[in-house]
Amino acid sequence: MSQISFSHAGLMFSGYDVGQGPAIVFQHGLGGDIGQINEAFPPLPVRRLTLECRGQGASPYGCPDELSIPNFAADVVDFADRQGIGQFVVGGISMGAAIALRIAAIMPQRVKAMILARPAWGWTSAPENMTVFKIISDFVEKQDHASFEATALAQRFRQEAPDNYASLMRLFEKPNPPMVAELHRRIAASGPEISEAQVRAINVPTLVMANAIDIIHPTSLATMLAETIPSAHYVELAPKVPDKAKHVAEFHVAVTHFLKDNEIIP
Repeated sequence: MSQISFSHAGLMFSGYDVGQGPAIVFQHGLGGDIGQINEAFPPLPVRRLTLECRGQGASPYGCPDELSIPNFAADVVDFADRQGIGQFVVGGISMGAAIALRIAAIMPQRVKAMILARPAWGWTSAPENMTVFKIISDFVEKQDHASFEATALAQRFRQEAPDNYASLMRLFEKPNPPMVAELHRRIAASGPEISEAQVRAINVPTLVMANAIDIIHPTSLATMLAETIPSAHYVELAPKVPDKAKHVAEFHVAVTHFLKDNEIIP
C-alpha cells in the first residue's frame, strides 16, 4: 500500500488509494489515521480511498481556524476528484462518519451508498458526547495526564467505557501537544453543518453500526440516524471491550453483507 502526497489548500496531505473495483471513500475517526481503516475495513474487491485529515496521520495541521468537519469533508471530496473518482460509496468511523454524512447531504449526486460506523455526530454541532475532548484538551496542552486521571470524568470513562478511556489517554502520547489540543477542541465544537431535513432527504442505501460500552459513540445516536435516514439499516456490533477481535469480525461481516446486498460488489 503506497502513500499519495496530495497538494490542496496550500497543504501537502497524505492520502491512500488502494485496490481495484467500485470506489469507496472511507474516513478515519478523530485522532486516527490509515491504520484504523486498514484494521476496520474488510478485504474486499474494491478501490478504497482514505485521506488522512488535517493534523492526523501524516497530514499537516494547517491553519487552526480551518480545522472543522466541513473543511475536512471538502478536502476528502477534492482528493476523490484528484484521483478521478466521480460516484462512490462514502463512509467512515466516528468523525469519518460525520464527514460521510455531510458529503451525502450536500453532494447527493456523488454518493451511491453510505456506511456510518460508530457515529459521534448527528446533524448538530458540539454534541454532548464530544464534551470530553474539550475538557481533556486543556490537560493535554499542559501534558498533565495525572490531573486528568484524577477527575471524576476520567474515572467514569475508566469504569464505564475502557476503550474510550484508552483512546483518550493516548492523546498524551502524541507529539506537538498544543496542536493536538487545538485539533480536538475545534473538532469537538464542530459538526457536519447540515440540517435534519437534509439528513431525511438522503436517498441512498445506508448502513449504520454502533456498539455498547461506548460513551463517545452512543447507540442512541446511531439508532436516531438510522431512523432518520429513509433507507438506513442499523446493526449493533459486539463491544470492542472485552473482545476487540469479535468486534472487528462483526464489522467486516456487516460491511461485506451491506455491499453485496446492494450490489456494490458481487
